[in-house]
Amino acid sequence: MKKNLLAVLLLAAGTVFGAISVGISIGPPPPPRVIAAPASPGPGYLWVGGYWYPAGGRYVWHEGYWTRPPYAGAYWVEPHHDGKLFHEGYWDGRRGRVEHDHSWDHRRDRDFRR
Repeated sequence: MKKNLLAVLLLAAGTVFGAISVGISIGPPPPPRVIAAPASPGPGYLWVGGYWYPAGGRYVWHEGYWTRPPYAGAYWVEPHHDGKLFHEGYWDGRRGRVEHDHSWDHRRDRDFRR
C-alpha cells in the first residue's frame, strides 16, 4: 500500500512540476555566409556548408568543410532555425539518422584539413 501511495505521489508531482521549463532564446542566427566550396579532396567526400550554431548565448560561425559521410548513401541535413528553435545538423539516409560529432570525425581523419 505504501509503495502504491508513493508511486501515485511521485506521478502527481511529476505531472504538476513537469510542465515547468526555463529556457533562453537568442532568436534566429544571422544570414549564412556565402563562400565557394574548395575542390574536393577526393572520391567519397561530401561538402558540409558553413553554418551558424548557438554557443554561450550567441551564434558562432562554423566554416564549411569536406568530410566522409558515416555510411554510403548518407546525406547531410543542414542545421536550421525554425523561427522558435535551433535544430542541429545531422546525417540521414536509408540506414537512419546519425548525429554529427566533430570529435568522432577528427579521430578518424574524416574532416579534411580541419
